[in-house]
Amino acid sequence: MSHPVVIIGSGLAGYNVARELRKLDAAVPLVVVSRDHAGFYSKPMLSNALAGKKTAATLVMKTADKMAAELNAQVLAHAAVARMDTATQTVHLSNGDTLRYRDLVLALGADPIRLPLEGNAADTVLSVNDLDDFARFAEALDTGANGQPVQRVAILGGGLIGCEFANDLLARGIAPTVLDLADRALGRLLPPEGSAYLQGKLEALGAQFRFGVAANAVNRSASGSGLVVTLSDGSELETDLVLSAIGLKPRTALAAKAGLKVNRGVVVDQTLQTSAPHVFAVGDLAEVAGLNLPGLNLPFVMPIMQQARALAATLAGTPTKVAYPAMPVVVKTPACPTVVCPPASGAAGQWLVTEVDEGLEARFVAEGSGQLLGFALQGKATSQRQALAGQVPATLSA
Repeated sequence: MSHPVVIIGSGLAGYNVARELRKLDAAVPLVVVSRDHAGFYSKPMLSNALAGKKTAATLVMKTADKMAAELNAQVLAHAAVARMDTATQTVHLSNGDTLRYRDLVLALGADPIRLPLEGNAADTVLSVNDLDDFARFAEALDTGANGQPVQRVAILGGGLIGCEFANDLLARGIAPTVLDLADRALGRLLPPEGSAYLQGKLEALGAQFRFGVAANAVNRSASGSGLVVTLSDGSELETDLVLSAIGLKPRTALAAKAGLKVNRGVVVDQTLQTSAPHVFAVGDLAEVAGLNLPGLNLPFVMPIMQQARALAATLAGTPTKVAYPAMPVVVKTPACPTVVCPPASGAAGQWLVTEVDEGLEARFVAEGSGQLLGFALQGKATSQRQALAGQVPATLSA
């Protein structure tokens, strides 16, 4: 029997590669290695789970055992990888076990970026990046610093995840304060008018935004009933809990230790192969280089699905390049429905913004030609999503 395809990581990327591969090859041995419980859940649901009254337990759609049966695979839960050797095609686990592989898929994901905060309560700052994180966050909301349910939450970061959690906390009756060094919400995805529209909708429900400031320290209040966040402008903010949502950094340490080429993520070609033969990377970890473009590191669901289908075909014997069509991102802020298809980084053009009935429509058009390169739709304008997506050129062609 040949050596198995080994997938390190049991998130959306890892499990979807496994599922797509099984559609094409029912016989190849398959091993999924997970550092956690290995149950299947949708990570994007973590930022709107409160509104849906979900718990960490109910977010799990299938247990590790069910996934193993569905995939006809060996699923190793709570298995930490110590190192991998691309010369001998082996993966070494921290418990001393060694796995030989025919092909290796790295689906390690990303870690939250940590701010260098000072203060005697800096260690209480939470991030939500996986199911265990969400469980800790939900428990903290119930108990707070003094055993009472939390009423105030400071969110560090006004980007996609920060705004989604702000909306979700509002659904639970908690008033969040969003802090960001930038000058507006979702500044990397929306034009200024779109940022203002989103901010206004969230503020109408009780959220607050403070821009141009960052957190320097988190301390316990003198009364012990809450926390005090010291900001970069010298002011202080009283809160019950601090949630950090300033971004993610791909988990590249294992790949770098094995000698793979690493930039922001693990560098792969359009077949998702790394700099080592028989080793591939997908999901938040992968930085796809192709068509003389800068490496594309796209931590969203639609790119993951495109990668999973392409890589499965390659692993099944048909080398296939990943392609990225226009891939609109749905921002999970029900208070302000928002869909964004951002233009390519560095694209030359301008935003054309139109107010529509109960919404906003923004089109990013190329200089000179007027070609639609991206868009942002809010409110009722989100109904134009499919029509506009068909007009935007592919991000990456096969």
